Amino acid sequence: MSTQVYLAQARASPNAQDCMALYDKWAATYNEEVGDEKQNYVAPVLVAQVALQTSKNPARSVILDAGCGTGLVGQALAIGGVKSIDGLDLSGPMLMEAKKTGAYRNLAQADMNRRIEKPDDTYDVVTCVGTFTAGHVGPDPALRELIRVTKRNGIVISTILEAIWESGGFKAEVEKLEAENLVTVVSDKLIDYVKGRGDKAVLAVLEKVDRA
Repeated sequence: MSTQVYLAQARASPNAQDCMALYDKWAATYNEEVGDEKQNYVAPVLVAQVALQTSKNPARSVILDAGCGTGLVGQALAIGGVKSIDGLDLSGPMLMEAKKTGAYRNLAQADMNRRIEKPDDTYDVVTCVGTFTAGHVGPDPALRELIRVTKRNGIVISTILEAIWESGGFKAEVEKLEAENLVTVVSDKLIDYVKGRGDKAVLAVLEKVDRA
């Protein structure tokens, strides 16, 4: 099956189970295919760069890569000097590929449409790339959960496919979190996503408010 077909089917998935089944099949060839110049999936590296830039001390930062897939973000973070990276993903085979990178401290299977089994205020930085897209994970409770597990004054960096930023309720959820004084919106600019396809995504950078 071609990358174009996989992407189209993934974005049309009616539920988490169908989406997981598709990624289970795609896991072994995912990195090779999305890294091809025809696809040029640049978002993982761009997000890792932002994470490294916002971290005061990457080597001592504890980072959660939510929806880590095969570990593209984790690899980029590790190259940048991050030592403690945890990963979550719904697909077991994707997690097996991520494990092979050696970038992660811990990896666990999780459905981000539900509560994340992590304590409050755990991570300095949370990244989430390729998860907030059509047919995958919605804004609620996922964004709120990512904020919950982030330390006060910590940063959540996520990509949201441009086509669903407003229609999928993500813009409204970010505004709601800001209105509740849970986050400060550092940035919500448009970036290249799957550059070879011309896809764009909103890069949402949210700082958790220190309410102490």
